[in-house]
Amino acid sequence: MKLLPLAALFLAALPSFAQKVKPAENLVQYAHPIVGTAKMGHTFPGATVPFGMVQLSPDTDTLSYEQDGKYNPDVYKYCAGYQYQDKTIVGFSHTHFSGTGHSDLGDFLLMPTTGPLQLNPGTATQPQSGYRSAYSHASEVAEPGYYRVRLDDHNILAELTATNRVGMHQYTFPQSDQAHLILDLMAGIYNYPDKNVWTFVRVENDTLVTGYRQTNGWARTRTVYFAMAFSKPFTDYGSRNYGKKQAYRGFWGKFDQTKSFPDLAGEQLRMYFNFKTTAGEKLKVKFALSPVSTVGALQNLRTEAPGWDFNQVKTQAQQLWQQELSKVVVESPKKVDKENFYTAMYHAFLSPTTYMDTDGQYRGLDQNTHQAQGFTNYTTFSLWDTYRALHPLFNLLQPKRNADMVQSMLAHFNQSVEHMLPVWSHYANENWCMIGYHSVPVVADAVLKGNAPFDANKALDACVTTARTQRYDGIGEYMQLGYVPEDKSGSSVSKTLEYAYDDWCIAQMAQKLGRQDIYQEFSKRAQNWRNVYDPRIGFMRPKLADGTFRKEFDVLSTHNQGFIEGNAWNYSLYVPHDPAALITIMGGEKRFIEHLDSLFTMHLPDKFFAETEDITREGIIGNYVHGNEPAHHAAYLYNWTNQPYKTQARVRMILPKMYRPTPDGLGGNDDCGQMSAWYIFSALGFYPVAPGSPDYALGSPALHGATLRLENGKTFRITTKNQSDKNVYVQEARLNGKLLTRPFLAHQDIMNGGELVFMMSGKP
Repeated sequence: MKLLPLAALFLAALPSFAQKVKPAENLVQYAHPIVGTAKMGHTFPGATVPFGMVQLSPDTDTLSYEQDGKYNPDVYKYCAGYQYQDKTIVGFSHTHFSGTGHSDLGDFLLMPTTGPLQLNPGTATQPQSGYRSAYSHASEVAEPGYYRVRLDDHNILAELTATNRVGMHQYTFPQSDQAHLILDLMAGIYNYPDKNVWTFVRVENDTLVTGYRQTNGWARTRTVYFAMAFSKPFTDYGSRNYGKKQAYRGFWGKFDQTKSFPDLAGEQLRMYFNFKTTAGEKLKVKFALSPVSTVGALQNLRTEAPGWDFNQVKTQAQQLWQQELSKVVVESPKKVDKENFYTAMYHAFLSPTTYMDTDGQYRGLDQNTHQAQGFTNYTTFSLWDTYRALHPLFNLLQPKRNADMVQSMLAHFNQSVEHMLPVWSHYANENWCMIGYHSVPVVADAVLKGNAPFDANKALDACVTTARTQRYDGIGEYMQLGYVPEDKSGSSVSKTLEYAYDDWCIAQMAQKLGRQDIYQEFSKRAQNWRNVYDPRIGFMRPKLADGTFRKEFDVLSTHNQGFIEGNAWNYSLYVPHDPAALITIMGGEKRFIEHLDSLFTMHLPDKFFAETEDITREGIIGNYVHGNEPAHHAAYLYNWTNQPYKTQARVRMILPKMYRPTPDGLGGNDDCGQMSAWYIFSALGFYPVAPGSPDYALGSPALHGATLRLENGKTFRITTKNQSDKNVYVQEARLNGKLLTRPFLAHQDIMNGGELVFMMSGKP
């Protein structure tokens, strides 16, 4: 008789128990990194982990930022390095933004090739002139933490995965005596001939290469260090320096630096490493990054990816994604709902990105090395976008990370010679992109929602100092006149409105902390939005320094009208901190509702947005521009009127129009997760109209149910009864059995755990 192992006997004795234990659903299968890679989504399809420092992804062209000394508008398509309609892949680089409307990065491009060595990338029209390769979407697989594609011209299967700080490549070669790996240290996104300031490379031995490069682009002074390890020794290697001839080159000319020379430096370098491969042989590469040093990069490599098991690294990456996606478990009979939701979760959890070594060291804004004490240091703060919904989403689902992000912003403030919180920052640089001081609502929202394991008074002081920086972007005139004058500073109405909201956030934080003087000062400043409202026409309007409104004005145009990325029709609704007062000043509920209705139903002719590169017809519903952020709260404003049912109808109309699980499935730039965060909140049934407020405005849930697994150990359940595509109206909503009499939900009610039940109907 054969004896069964004890474990097998135990399991055999418990068949009914085993049948009752239902394994957790694989949520990774529903998240599609390919979504948004076509047209204006500006996402990347490659491999990364949640909030990872490495974003290892294919780049599909090499367009220059400048052409004939001027901006090349075609480069805008390549903010993430990849465009779905392209037919060739240039290579795989290690850093990418997700969904931005401007760009940088694209560091350290690797490309495996066979045949005669080519160091030029070639062009899209003549791919055989360089090392790039044709590929087909039929061979392409893009999953969270994993990417695969066949490089047809070289007959190589390329596979990518990643840890936080290490990109891992696996290239399956054919039999070849001419197998190469190209390391292009000139390549980049939003590249131009002089972007590389300096590059330094050391070939440590026949399986290890280290170095760094410094670039001058969107980030003015950006230095990235690397350590690259091969799974087998190369047979030989070489390089080519494409830089301009220097007046002084020292005595390095005594060496032939083009072949097997281990100590390289220059502005424009490309390298190659040669191998002999057998059919089906897998060459693996581990590529670690560091913001501090090559020693840091090596330590990151050895800590996070000590072995060579590609599948193990892939499995670990996807386990991390499963863990993060499982923070919300949704229910729907339609697969498309899960695909849209978990793709949005995936995109929302890409950035901000980790920016420190495994030992906590990072490069600061002052370009010195700092040590993160008690927090993870982050970068990639697209704050004009992400303060609206992404950071509020983090306060709900990622409170520990969001608190660390706030501490990263406070560290930025301490290192800033301008004494300002970040505006739009990445890689130890402030790039000053967009308007407002929108670190403030992120800090305030964390403090006011009780997610502030830091000195809240010092955080308030940093917000106040930032808001009093008179030399910055019209703040001096704003403080003096109560508005930004258009003849002194462009986009003046947008600045006035956004400053006023940020000031309200400071006031709320000051009130919570008992700082009455600050509360009074910034409560008054928060009313400055009134100074740019023209009651004669019923719109916000640019005002001049002499106190008069500018005469030439078009409420539909987005260009040179006092606004940025939006027209007066959209921006006139931007008083998120006091919709009730806005309704009053605009003439009462009837007129306000008419304005809101027309926003979604009127037709906006192409000529009114033709001059803006990030607004296309796909992102517009009526005159409502969902593809840009300034009106993301607009659909929820009906909640401050006697017709909140219109919010419910509008939200359910926007969701399927602007979000689909296809390459062109985003109606605009994802903007580091803001578009996706809007989807997540709205699909769940509520939205943070004014971050810094403890309340969410209710909408219309698009799911049959959802369970939020909160970091405090509690769960919040959303149940939707009588749900269907036609039943978009909320007949009633009950929180823990108690009827809600107002269309609002408190943040603390969610954090306490419980259940919100929506009863849906086909009639308002």
